[in-house]
Amino acid sequence: MTPRAADRARYDRAIAHLDAPVAVVDLEAFDANADDLVRRAAGKPIRVASKSVRCRALMERVLAREGFAGIMSFTLDESLWLARAGFEDVLLAYPSADRAGYAALAADEKLATAVTVMIDDPAQLDLIDQARAGGTEEIRVCLELDTSLRLLGGRVRIGARRSPLREPAQLAELARSVARRPGFRLVGLMAYEGHVAGVGDAVEGRPLRSRAIRVMQGAARRELAARRAAVVRAVRAVAPDLEFVNGGGTGSVQHTAAEDAVTEIAAGSGLYVPRLFDNYTSFSGRPAALFALPVVRRPGVGVVTVLGGGYPASGVAGRDRLPVPYLPEGLRYDPQEGPGEVQTPLLGSAADDLLIGDTVWFRHAKAGELCERFDRLHLVEGDRITATVPTYRGEGQTFL
Repeated sequence: MTPRAADRARYDRAIAHLDAPVAVVDLEAFDANADDLVRRAAGKPIRVASKSVRCRALMERVLAREGFAGIMSFTLDESLWLARAGFEDVLLAYPSADRAGYAALAADEKLATAVTVMIDDPAQLDLIDQARAGGTEEIRVCLELDTSLRLLGGRVRIGARRSPLREPAQLAELARSVARRPGFRLVGLMAYEGHVAGVGDAVEGRPLRSRAIRVMQGAARRELAARRAAVVRAVRAVAPDLEFVNGGGTGSVQHTAAEDAVTEIAAGSGLYVPRLFDNYTSFSGRPAALFALPVVRRPGVGVVTVLGGGYPASGVAGRDRLPVPYLPEGLRYDPQEGPGEVQTPLLGSAADDLLIGDTVWFRHAKAGELCERFDRLHLVEGDRITATVPTYRGEGQTFL
């Protein structure tokens, strides 16, 4: 029996009393992935990216482990919800226009102490001031640096379009704007190198593309390390009490941690290890989050149909954004249909060994987005479910 076949057998035993569709997290794999992130971070704390987990119980589990500290959230509403739930260090990774949220933040000492908001433009400070509604609490602020790689005099850009702030002088000027504004305190700097952390460098069947990605990422790491260090020096000249400099992501943990200017690493996807993280040469994780769909039809030889399955991930549309049939091995999509909203045909010789009522296990493409499809996660240890915990959706929270 192969290791994957053994996993399928124990997962099937664990959910034998349940009706699919169901989602599970293998706690042994989850904890092993957490250990690997800590090893790669080499002593620097890891801030857990909530959008990649979207389950309070699992965020609490990982934050109880040595090497993890703080949450990186994705909306202001979520940040406030987490702070009210007891999370004491929440960094909002994206600017917000949530006026009601800012009013609540400025009016509550506990929230204002726990939550740090992101800005990259003085206009965002204006919006926060206009939204205070009489609240007088000091707002903790983090600046975001553009990490993109610019080539050929800026004519070629590689990386996400996030912050407009790129050069040390620009960040220092915004730092001075924060320092001059009553009611704000600059506490952090963030730089997320998604073109390094979120792009696999070993694309199956594409050796030339993989080599090109590795060359690009090597150049991007070198350029960003020098520029990030210069930015940190410029910002610390304005705000010497800066509390943290956040960088990285699951795919770049060890590289970012090696920079002296960085004080903490952000990561979250590496806990679940969705399919997009299969194509990296720098690390390998264990798939921890999976979902099972029931076989409901047998249309013919070499074909079964499962209920549901059309769970594409965000990003540029493509095959890499689709869930992948995982267990049993040897199943593939019908190229004429793909994964469907309410049913998904699967082809392959393994289909002939499946009966109506059996389950097929899938891996989602992007980590936390799986939790938008399921209201609970069944936590598996060995071949038993030892706990069932709500996702954000299961707690009635849909922040985006």
